[in-house]
Amino acid sequence: MVSKKMKVVNSQGFHMRPVTEFVNNMNKYNADVKIIAKGNEINGKSLMNIVASCIKFGDEIELQCTGPDEDAALKAAADMIESGFGEE
Repeated sequence: MVSKKMKVVNSQGFHMRPVTEFVNNMNKYNADVKIIAKGNEINGKSLMNIVASCIKFGDEIELQCTGPDEDAALKAAADMIESGFGEE
């Protein structure tokens, strides 16, 4: 397992467009992806679970990836979040 802690930097947080991009990207990897936010463990490959988690700007999250592609999945996920999903 690999993990990384970070803050959500896009001003709209995890709304439908970035979550759709995130899930589509994560489904390319042979790895389990979890987002730890507000004390909850969220399936990083589930659109509805992520949207329902109401992750907002400034929230601290932790990404956890486990599996054969864990390093690549973590890098891709972190890059998307750190870039603000291209919204900033």
